[in-house]
Amino acid sequence: MGATHLEAMRDQTCVQVAGVITRDPGKLPAGVRSLTLAEALADRSIEALDICLPTHMHESVAIEALRAGKHVLVEKPMALNAAAAEAMAAEAERQGRILMTAHVLRFWPAYVGLRQAVRSGEFGGVRHARFERRSAVPGWGPWLRDTALSGGGAFDLLIHDVDMCLHLFGAPSRVAAVRYEDAAAGSSLLDAQLYYPDMVAHISGGWQHPGAFPFRAEYTVTFERATAEFSSLGRPAVLYSATETRALETGGGNAASESYAAEIAYFADCCRTGLAPSICPPRESAATVELTLRILGCARQNGEKSDAATGTA
Repeated sequence: MGATHLEAMRDQTCVQVAGVITRDPGKLPAGVRSLTLAEALADRSIEALDICLPTHMHESVAIEALRAGKHVLVEKPMALNAAAAEAMAAEAERQGRILMTAHVLRFWPAYVGLRQAVRSGEFGGVRHARFERRSAVPGWGPWLRDTALSGGGAFDLLIHDVDMCLHLFGAPSRVAAVRYEDAAAGSSLLDAQLYYPDMVAHISGGWQHPGAFPFRAEYTVTFERATAEFSSLGRPAVLYSATETRALETGGGNAASESYAAEIAYFADCCRTGLAPSICPPRESAATVELTLRILGCARQNGEKSDAATGTA
């Protein structure tokens, strides 16, 4: 993700890359200088820090950067637990700095179009939703397979879709889940249901196994008078109703590149204006961590339904 963010930054005029903090400076592109964390925090010309470290390091580095007067963009998941995420959000408020979690789906054209369809109310309320996200077990970053460092595959990957449900539908009243883990192979799979007064949202996926299994992200969202569908495996986001078939996304054709660029540009704009991010508020990102962990905890109870607010069955 560090390389992805760096590429997105270097293609824009809204940010200037002062340097990269890395254990392997030899991998940096020509013209990008290597820094230490201490150097970056002490340099008053550096206004913001973009944290793409292993998840267990997010809290400590973010709080140190905020206390040094830096704005902070931190990759998802925001933190490993709700207490750490809350500490980060509280510190940003104390220091009067911008803190934003890089939940890139909130900027992804297919999901931006879905958000617009949900909030417009044009096709009535949502009555059913299904989100799926799967990949092979990552072959890079061995820390990812250590649950103590990453939270595990289901947490690291499906937090995207939990966050999207919170973003679109708010907090569910109850959740239920089942989980499959194979520590030796690295597989980590989850099926969850989020219950709302008038609908249920299903979230499914995770890490399948090591190898060449293709990444896929999909959704099907059923409104009262239409259905929206998307798949990263060749089906652009489209809304189908009785009277029309409507494209839900716009852009130049490279959704990933556009999404990361939009995310970086939005964060930079928040830093310039001093306005807290309304698209990715840190308290919502903290709530996403808490809800994802609540779902995983429910899965450890063999799929027993759990109250989303208290965790009680």
